[in-house]
Amino acid sequence: MPFNEAQTRAVRHGKGPMMVLAGPGSGKTTVIVGRVRNLVENLGVSPSNILVITFTRAAAREMEERYLAYDKEQQSGRVSFGTFHSVFFRILKLAYQYDGGNIVREEQQAQFIREEMGRLSLDVEDEGEFIRSILSEISMVKGEMIPLEHYYAKNCSEEIFKQLYENYQQEMGRRGLLDFDDMLLYCYELLDQREDIRRGWQGKFQYILVDEFQDINKLQYDIVKMLAAPRNNLFIVGDDDQSIYAFRGAKPEIMMHFPKDFPKVHTEILSCNYRSTEEIVEAAGKVISFNQRRFKKKIHANKEKGMPPVVKIFEKEKEEEQY
Repeated sequence: MPFNEAQTRAVRHGKGPMMVLAGPGSGKTTVIVGRVRNLVENLGVSPSNILVITFTRAAAREMEERYLAYDKEQQSGRVSFGTFHSVFFRILKLAYQYDGGNIVREEQQAQFIREEMGRLSLDVEDEGEFIRSILSEISMVKGEMIPLEHYYAKNCSEEIFKQLYENYQQEMGRRGLLDFDDMLLYCYELLDQREDIRRGWQGKFQYILVDEFQDINKLQYDIVKMLAAPRNNLFIVGDDDQSIYAFRGAKPEIMMHFPKDFPKVHTEILSCNYRSTEEIVEAAGKVISFNQRRFKKKIHANKEKGMPPVVKIFEKEKEEEQY
């Protein structure tokens, strides 16, 4: 599929930071893959100096497969495609010789909290739900790098949460284990404290592309900024209107503040929706326009007109299910 004008400008962007506001169905994956190809084929960038980060293994795999489909002869699989966790764990593996056995299992996490609940004689109505909630809070504290003394627990008193958190971390340390948030936290600390290691990875990843940027959290962003410095060849793709993961630590305001963090950023809007009909795009635009804090954008459809959307309101969930 040929690129439209906005896609072409994004794909051909050279050095420096760029923010691509990619509306729904606007071909963001096509743009990311095209950007990688342009860096290698036209700008002479070594594939080994390019890092593409996304949130799911499936998305990373799809991008890599689509890139390799164009690049079989050159065998440029050295471009690094991965999730935040896989990329950051790779950095830790080389620094600390970690392997898969150091990653804690979900049932182990639950057992550590359960054992500490026993020591504290905690009596809760739903043990499973309480454990899941505490682990979610622990994840949030780590992801946002919140000092424990400044965190107000949601599911128990601050003192109880502090004990649960500290003993959970102590047990993890005794067993040489780390959870997914530790991968980020330890990677941040490593790069922050070891200038030699930080410079090595900055030299390795000279061009960084981040997909679904609206779902990034503070810790992920701080690491990416460290890796991108001092070149700041940071190419972010996302849509602030599609951020739905605030409950697990995503901070869409990071994307809103990106132009302030990188004043020289180039911005491109992918406003053509290739997925939906005009009626659906217009209806969605009217709904999202009520959001106060967003990048203003007007999305239009590439498809012909279709059936108008039908809006139905149900009194009860059962009625909705039956419909």
